[in-house]
Order: sequence, then C-alpha cells, then structure tokens
Amino acid sequence: MKKYIIILAILVSNLGFSQNDSIVESEVSINKFIDGTLTMPVGAEYPDLVILIQGSGPTDRNGNGFMMKNDGSKLIAKELAKYGIASYRFDKRIFKMNKFKIREEELSFEDFVKDVSDIIDHFKTGQTFSKIIVAGHSEGSLIGMLAAKDKADAFISFAGPARSIDKIIVDQLAKQSEGLAENAKNAFQEIKENGKTSNYNPLLQSIFRPSVQPYMRSWMKYNPTEEISKLKIPILIINGSFDIQVDTIEAELLKEANPKAELVILDKMNHVFRKIEGDDLENTKAYNEPNRPLHPELISVLVNFIKQEE
Repeated sequence: MKKYIIILAILVSNLGFSQNDSIVESEVSINKFIDGTLTMPVGAEYPDLVILIQGSGPTDRNGNGFMMKNDGSKLIAKELAKYGIASYRFDKRIFKMNKFKIREEELSFEDFVKDVSDIIDHFKTGQTFSKIIVAGHSEGSLIGMLAAKDKADAFISFAGPARSIDKIIVDQLAKQSEGLAENAKNAFQEIKENGKTSNYNPLLQSIFRPSVQPYMRSWMKYNPTEEISKLKIPILIINGSFDIQVDTIEAELLKEANPKAELVILDKMNHVFRKIEGDDLENTKAYNEPNRPLHPELISVLVNFIKQEE
C-alpha cells in the first residue's frame, strides 16, 4: 500500500499540482507567452475567480522582481482561497522574450492588455467560475481596466496611477531635479509628435533608450481616469497611506473619474500590501520580506467586495 501512495505522490508532483487542506494549485498555460498558477479552494463549486496582474518591469506571478522578493501576489491568492475565492496569477510575457526572440522595441502596452484579455477568454470558456474579477497592481491597474471592459464582472485597482505614465514620470523627476523633469517633458512630447526622440539627458537613458521608446509611446497614450470612467462594472480602488510609489491622490482621482467605484485607503499600507509601523527604511525592507504578513485589513476588504454581488 505504501508503494502506491509514493507513486501517487510522484504523479501529482509531475502534473504540477500542490495542495494543503483547503487549497489546490495547478500550473495553467494560456498561450505560448503566458504561464501561471491557478489557486482553487477545495470543495468550492463555481467559485469567483480573481485574475491578478502584476506591476511594471520583470515582475513574476508571485509579485517578485529583480532584487525584490515579497510574495505579495502569492499571499493574496492563498488568503483568498481560504474564503472560497479562486485566483490566477501569471508571469508576464517579458519572461518569454528571449525564448521567442522578441526584441524590446517590438513590445507594446497592448501586448499586455491582449494577454489579460486572452486569460479572461480562457476561463470564461471553461464555465467553471461564477464571476471573473480583474485585479491589477500599479501598471497592471491600467492594463486591467482596458482588458476588463465588456469582459469582466468586476475590477480591482491596487495602487493604480490616475494619470498617464509620462505625467507620472515628469512629476517624480521634478522632486529630484527641475532640469531633468523639463528635459523628460520635452522628450515625451517629441515621442508623441515624431514617434521617437534623441534629445534626452544621459541620466534618463533607462526611460528613453531607443529600444524602449516604442513601448513608452504605446503606454502613455492611455489616461487611466478616462479608461476607468468607461467601466460599467463594480470597481474597488485600493491604496495604502504609506505607499511611496503611488500617492493616495491617484486613487482619489480614479474615484472622481468613476464616482460609483468603492475607494478604500488602508492605513499605513505600503506598495507591496504590508502595514508599516516604522519609517521609510522599514517600508523599503518590507519589499524583501516575504514572511511579513499582509496588511491585516486587506483580505477582508477584497472578500467583502467580491462577495457583495452574490
């Protein structure tokens, strides 16, 4: 008997499943670009499904990036499952660029929107879920807005900016150097008018290098306040009062653009969903502390929003 138990364990492992008493996780590929983890609550029939979209840069399905491991998305998925809510979190197509020989200059903002749209279609086809909720973090908020329109049953914005990316970057630079901010503003304007620019300060190479300009051009043409105003589905806007990347004013502007949306500002929550009792140093350290618990009010806010329409 023991022999068969061992064989079964090996088979389950090879199929990509993992589980505990209340959760089953499996690897699900949507297309050649998108692989992710489906987290299912055990025993739930037709649960709601939350599609978790990560922020900017090479951020993986768990919410981790270069020199940053906090497992924010992974922890949210597992906590939601305890309340009978399924989720799907995925690696961005950035991770497949080398495999499929995609150059940086070929990447567009619309590629990420299409990926989420394909994910929605995939799970709708299976008719396994009661509702599909799109939840985007940071840059993923705008991606989620665009993909959710006319497709999803609800939308959640985690620390989503309300203004176009060029305005956000210029404002951030202004806090460091008025000269750099003015240079960036002019460079963005030239990209808008001519499709490219070479008139930028070398200190801004990471933003304006030629290979990333097509992506920036495709991204900055979208205004989040305009896009969220088009949504006719339930909306939850969440921000933390100690988010040093996205100020709470952004959440307030999104709420103003769609007055029917629910706005929640969680006290002392930072950009990676943790409650910070200390200073900026503690805030920064939390980006690399996967064992630090989520903000104690976050999951209840999410569950209440998701369940209210049932």
